[in-house]
Amino acid sequence: MQKRISDTLASLTGTPVADALKYLQCGIEKEGLRLSNEGRIAATDHPKVLGSALTHGNITTDYSEALQEFITPVYNNPESAIAHMQQLHTFNAQALAAQDEYLWPGSMPCYLASEDDIRIAEYGSSNTGKLKHIYRVGLAYRYGKIMQCIAGIHYNFSPQEDFWQAYQAFLGDTGCAKEFHSKQYFALIRNFRRHSWLLLYLFGASPALDASFVGGRDVGLQQGPGASLIGPYATSLRMSDLGYNNNAQSKLNVCFNDLPSYAKSLDYAIHTPLAQYESIGVKVDGEYRQLNSNLLQIENEFYSDIRPKRVARPGQKPVHALFEGGVEYVEVRNLDLNPFLPLGIDAEQSHFMNVFLVWCLLTDSPIIDEQECDWIDANQVKVVREGRRPGLMLQSANGELMMRQWGEDILAGLREVANLMPDPEACHKAIDTAADKLADSELTPSAQILNTMQEGNLSYQQLIMQLAKQHQDFHLQQAIPADTLRQMQARAHQSLLDQAQLEAEQTQDFDGFLQAYLDQ
Repeated sequence: MQKRISDTLASLTGTPVADALKYLQCGIEKEGLRLSNEGRIAATDHPKVLGSALTHGNITTDYSEALQEFITPVYNNPESAIAHMQQLHTFNAQALAAQDEYLWPGSMPCYLASEDDIRIAEYGSSNTGKLKHIYRVGLAYRYGKIMQCIAGIHYNFSPQEDFWQAYQAFLGDTGCAKEFHSKQYFALIRNFRRHSWLLLYLFGASPALDASFVGGRDVGLQQGPGASLIGPYATSLRMSDLGYNNNAQSKLNVCFNDLPSYAKSLDYAIHTPLAQYESIGVKVDGEYRQLNSNLLQIENEFYSDIRPKRVARPGQKPVHALFEGGVEYVEVRNLDLNPFLPLGIDAEQSHFMNVFLVWCLLTDSPIIDEQECDWIDANQVKVVREGRRPGLMLQSANGELMMRQWGEDILAGLREVANLMPDPEACHKAIDTAADKLADSELTPSAQILNTMQEGNLSYQQLIMQLAKQHQDFHLQQAIPADTLRQMQARAHQSLLDQAQLEAEQTQDFDGFLQAYLDQ
């Protein structure tokens, strides 16, 4: 019989575990497309004033040259992470305004005339830079460039070390600390996968897209204003089969039950050739088309809504870092950009994420069997396409449940956890907002997007472009303290020097470098 969360929390109250929960670590990674004043994806280089996309730790690019990525350091509270993200966006807005460009605040991309509009990200002539570029070339051959223009939020989360020590002692576990951490993180991950549909409902913000994204294919959407396609009850088309999901990866049977099986699944995928990728070729007429012809070129190609992570040493594969050091944090990857928010996310959402992830950690988490895995996948498909449909039913281990009732049950558990959180008042406020959205789907970001489009007779392209200009004005009005600005400018300049040094000191040819990397 599973232990109730209330019983677990009652036994934790007043213990060192509860005290240690007052210090939770979070960091935010946020993507966004640069675009021209005409609302087209930018064809220009990543602005040099922002530094090197290869060696700058906070401002870089993702799959395409125009897809910027902003990364905060790890903080002990959401407000500090949000404040740092704001500084990055203000610094970036100054650079973009100087070249008459904007940052697209939607997850689904702007109008794309063709794949020729999309420049694959470039990182210079070093072997590390070439590897990053060729990996992206491989993605283009495998999945097409259009998919590379989708943007989202990645939310990184971990309790501090003193929590793990106290929690291990509380549970009476006398084993290896590294193995205990990994075991508990995978328990969190299992519960996240069971219940992450709630995040898609609450924070999904991609119910519409520009018709150019699907290139005339019938994808089961309705005609919206202008050249828009909409899902009337959709929450996150980004997380649907139109987004990051793909048929080839459906062959993967990645197990999230424990670290050894997870790492083994990924290791198999990055060493197993696939006929359809072999037909592309690896190095053709002296030019690389992909890093290899395996099911995954590298681990990052695996698209999951949550990942166990560890900071890897330079040149070390992520899966080997996990094998060696165990899980260090989790990366939540199913969050859309909220286009109504200047940063795509705010502190309230971050507080909700923290309490939700702590609840996932502390709630009993049985092993996921094959049947439940199928239910989890089916629930996600339902919620991303039909999450706001009245009376929607989902499948749980306890049978079929009405989505709204299941969501209310989860929120009841979160309210109990909130009392142990660093800022209980902020957590309860975030849960209250979530409860309002459960009670009235018109309050969700996905509904607000469709309603704003319909009321103003605005296409998806027109609405998001309007918001892009509003947010740019907002960012330019935010002041960066003079000493902070000098530090940001110095860091950008230093990153350019770091890239130049990396290129100047390189001695190994790329073929040898790649082989050594893949042979790890």
